[in-house]
Amino acid sequence: MIEMKNIKVRYSGGIAALNDVNLRIDDGEFVFIVGNSGAGKSTLMKLMLREIIPNEGRVFVNGYNLSKLKGKKIAHFRRTIGVVFQDFRLIPDLTVYDNIAFVLRVTNRSKKYIRQRVPYLLSLVNLADRAKAYPHQLSGGEQQRVALARALANDPPLLIADEPTGNIDPELSYEIVDMLKTINDQGTTVVMVTHQHDLVKYFGGRIINLKRGQISFDELIGGSDEVE
Repeated sequence: MIEMKNIKVRYSGGIAALNDVNLRIDDGEFVFIVGNSGAGKSTLMKLMLREIIPNEGRVFVNGYNLSKLKGKKIAHFRRTIGVVFQDFRLIPDLTVYDNIAFVLRVTNRSKKYIRQRVPYLLSLVNLADRAKAYPHQLSGGEQQRVALARALANDPPLLIADEPTGNIDPELSYEIVDMLKTINDQGTTVVMVTHQHDLVKYFGGRIINLKRGQISFDELIGGSDEVE
C-alpha cells in the first residue's frame, strides 16, 4: 500500500513541487499518474522510492514509514519495489539472462533459484529465445521487456513504471502496458507514470492527474478498446 498524508515538497528557492497532496493506493491496484511537465510527477515518484523526503507530511510504502528510514533499512525497503525506467538502464556488456540474474546475485539468491527464476521471467515477457543476446542486439521494445523482467526479479509487491513507453515505438507501447496489466492481474500493485494519454484512454482504470503540484483528478474511467 502507498499512503501520502498532507505532503508538501519545496525545492531550492521556495518552489513548491507538491502542495498538500493526499493519496492512497491499495494493494493490487493499477494506477496511471498523468500530468504536464512540471506538474509534480517526478517528485511523486522520488517520494515513493525514498529518494527524497517531504518538507511536510508522511509517506508510507509497503508498510515502511519512509521519513524514518536510515542506512541499510533504505536498501531493504527498495528491494520491495521493482522500477522500470524510460531509458531501460540495462548493463551493455551482460546478456539478457545476466542482466536479470545480476539483480538476484546482488541479493545473494542461490544459483538454483536463479536458474529457475530467470527463465520464468523471460517466458513471462516473451523473450525466452533472447536469453543469450546483448542489449545492443535488441529492439527498443525488447530492451524494455528485459527491464520489466529485471524489475520483477525479486517478486516485489509494488512495481513503479516511470514513462516505460517513452523510448519505444508507439505500437509497442500497448504491448508493454498489456504486460503490466497481466502482472497486475497476478497481484502486483502497478503505478505507471505516463504522458501518453492515448494509452490511458485505451486501457482505462484509475487515473490520477497532477496539476501544479496538486491532485486535480482521481477517478476510475472506462477504456475505449480502440487504438487511436
